Amino acid sequence: MDAPSDTFDLVVLGGGTGGYTAAFRASQLGLRTALVEAGAIGGTCLHRGCIPTKVMLESADLLARMRDAATFGLRAGDVGADMIAIAARRSEIVKRLTGGLLSLVRKNHVELIHGIGRLEGPTSVRVSLDDGHEGGERLLKAVNVILATGSRPRSLPGIEPDGRVVMTSDDIVASDRVPSSLIVVGAGAVGVEFASFYRDLGTEVTLVEYLPSLVPLEDAEVGRTLERSFRRRGITVVTNARLDTASLVANEAGVTVMVDSASGGERRELHAERMLVATGRAANTSGIGLESTDVEVVAGVVKVDPLMRTHEEHVFAIGDMVGGLLLAHAAAHEGIVAVETIAGLAPQPVDYNVMPRATYCRPQIASVGRTEEELKRDGVPYVSGRFPWLASAKAVIGGDHEGFAKILSSTATDQVLGVHLIGPHVTDLVSEGALALILAADASVLAHTVHPHPSLSEALAEAAMAVSGQSINA
Repeated sequence: MDAPSDTFDLVVLGGGTGGYTAAFRASQLGLRTALVEAGAIGGTCLHRGCIPTKVMLESADLLARMRDAATFGLRAGDVGADMIAIAARRSEIVKRLTGGLLSLVRKNHVELIHGIGRLEGPTSVRVSLDDGHEGGERLLKAVNVILATGSRPRSLPGIEPDGRVVMTSDDIVASDRVPSSLIVVGAGAVGVEFASFYRDLGTEVTLVEYLPSLVPLEDAEVGRTLERSFRRRGITVVTNARLDTASLVANEAGVTVMVDSASGGERRELHAERMLVATGRAANTSGIGLESTDVEVVAGVVKVDPLMRTHEEHVFAIGDMVGGLLLAHAAAHEGIVAVETIAGLAPQPVDYNVMPRATYCRPQIASVGRTEEELKRDGVPYVSGRFPWLASAKAVIGGDHEGFAKILSSTATDQVLGVHLIGPHVTDLVSEGALALILAADASVLAHTVHPHPSLSEALAEAAMAVSGQSINA
């Protein structure tokens, strides 16, 4: 006998990267699966985050290279940006990828339910439908539920974004205009990516960060290198900055705000046409019925174990709502681990230390494992091997040789502890470092892995050789 239409082995609440990955994997494992999504499948990453921002950054990177065409013996003439055309391309790519996801929904026989879902107990989800049936509802029964409701931009106390003058990343990624000047508050991945993009398009950018370094979660040397690069490009960088939110004036004339120095320096006034608040994200945990379960929320995020299990049996949680790295690829991995746990496959627990991080500003940043600051803090003896891109033939050929590749290894065992990259295409190179950490490989293994010449990947081998003072080309 067929199962009732509203009874499932698994209901996934949220159709972002983590949610749809979990749903597809569940279907592969033979679980009857429903995927509940209030908006378009793909969530923040596809529609307001990873994908549209990378489309924009790709255009900015190409523009920067075209302006440098004479270095390559080419006459490119007067080049410039057409933001309306960039926005149109952005929309077309998002549309194409959304269509691809919908085809995968059909291929995997996942039931996609458009509507707002809310738990009524641990294994029941009531969905207010948004599929043309006004006022319609479905009550879904599930053996297991995965929560994947994501996050939203978080502002600073005292700053209320209006979507026009004071914006969040959601607002600015949908824009088709280039402001003459922009204050970016927050120098994490989102902040530095937008600062990089708009500077390449000619905007006067001021980047404000409360902490002493840009990209403060990265290795400190990476942050210092990025700051020097940004300053050379004409970006005004203000670190150790305390924004006086009470002084904020935002109207059609622009934004004015006072900034104090955390180190006791001079108070200064900033003015720009627009402001972007890029100060992190808040988990979407309210309004989804958690109070009807024993799911525990700590410091604004759902508490889970390394297999993504909550305190409520049969309820799992993944993605931004559980904190962690707040990265799309992390959410996808968490989704697979959760589903394979449900299916009894005993997957490896989630380990964020071996999960790569990527930032797509210019120059790019990528890393995996521990930073020098973390190793020093924990008293772990280590050796650092460093290779500058200026010594890489392929980087010099490409005309993009800022930054370095750095490998940290254990003094006692030579095991790779961290890989930190800033420079050309490093977001495509970091996975080799992630694999080294997963395999608990020694730096000498990377050093003796033959890489093609000339290639950017050689820098990893050279950095590994530098751990023992044996780098050939630097």
